[in-house]
Amino acid sequence: MAGIAHSELLSAACIATLAADALRSEVWLTPKPGLVDSINNGSHCDMDLPLFLRSIDAITPWLYQFYALGQQDFLQPAQSMLMRIRPTGIACEQAMFGATQGVNTHKGGIFSLGLLCTAAGRISAHRQLMTRRGICREVAAMTQGLIERELQSCRQPVTAGERLFVAHGMTGARGEVQSGFLTLRRHVLPYWYQENNPERRSLNALLRLMAYNPDTNLVSRGGLNGLHFVQDYARRLLKKGWQKEDLQEMDRQLIARHLSPGGSADLLAIATVLMAFPP
Repeated sequence: MAGIAHSELLSAACIATLAADALRSEVWLTPKPGLVDSINNGSHCDMDLPLFLRSIDAITPWLYQFYALGQQDFLQPAQSMLMRIRPTGIACEQAMFGATQGVNTHKGGIFSLGLLCTAAGRISAHRQLMTRRGICREVAAMTQGLIERELQSCRQPVTAGERLFVAHGMTGARGEVQSGFLTLRRHVLPYWYQENNPERRSLNALLRLMAYNPDTNLVSRGGLNGLHFVQDYARRLLKKGWQKEDLQEMDRQLIARHLSPGGSADLLAIATVLMAFPP
């Protein structure tokens, strides 16, 4: 799908398929330190590759719905869209939990990819040029004020995300979408074609995410020390140059510490979709 330039070339099937394929590519990518892949279950005792594939199958039909809602409501103010698509997001999560017997495999991915597909639907309905910049800008517009509404105003934190914001000021997936995927635009997308081989390209992108993404999944499992361990490790590998054996050793180190950079895995799928479009 590389090189797509005009919204009229896109359909709901196209953007939803891009997103679903990105999720499948991410889970099959191997080796992924601390994450489920085709070799092992990373730092997870309740997840494996077949579970992730069932989850993706359950999520995929709802990606079409997000895109369709974006097209249908394209004349509505961007700031109203998050509330308008929230019931679809909840239904998608329920489909995921039904497929996984209650295991949270893709909640973060549903949130981010749902917004991305909705943004693409709105852009397509406006018959605007579909670009990475435009998609990110639309996602930021739809989530304007999200951190203030859902995190800064939270008096009694309940969710992991709320607790991490209160304890450390971390904004997680909410901060990433409100910024228009700033971590990706700053640290990943400009370096995408440093690697010619597609597999190494994705692994390098993941390593860059582990180096620079303030991943709340890591903090939930290992505190700030766990986050800093992974960031420092990834930066060392990027600096010296890495081979698969280095990632396999990193995988062993993260498993030993029960660390899983799940937020970075979600962002890798987003990056894969965005890179199908021109800048």
